[in-house]
Formats: sequence, C-alpha cells, structure tokens
Amino acid sequence: MEFLFTLNLSYQDFLPYYQGFADKVAIRDAKGRTLWISARHFRGFLTPQGIHGSFKLVVDEQGKLLSLIRC
Repeated sequence: MEFLFTLNLSYQDFLPYYQGFADKVAIRDAKGRTLWISARHFRGFLTPQGIHGSFKLVVDEQGKLLSLIRC
C-alpha cells in the first residue's frame, strides 16, 4: 500500500522527535487519511531548515514500513 503526503516541519518543530521526547509524527496523506509514522524514519531527511517536501510511504499488508522516499 502506498501513501503520498507533503511534510513541512521546521527544524525547531522536529527537535522533540529527534531528541526522543516524542516518537510518532502525525501525517495527513493526499487522500485525507491520518498516518502515525515513527519519527526515526524522518531523521535522514532533517536539514537545518527542517523537513520539507513530498514523500511516498510504502507499507506491507501488516502495515510494516517498506520504504519512505522523498519525491
């Protein structure tokens, strides 16, 4: 299953996730579905400006993350 979404999160807003104070990021995908994604999957996308861009999340039938890429 694939989910497409846009994320615009400043560095400051992502800090609690990066520091381990929060563990899930709530995302609304292009179809309006709410997804709860572990923040650790976004660490590689973090820049001094934050995390900005369009992403594609692919999960298996059990909801296990297979891939997360910036589109």
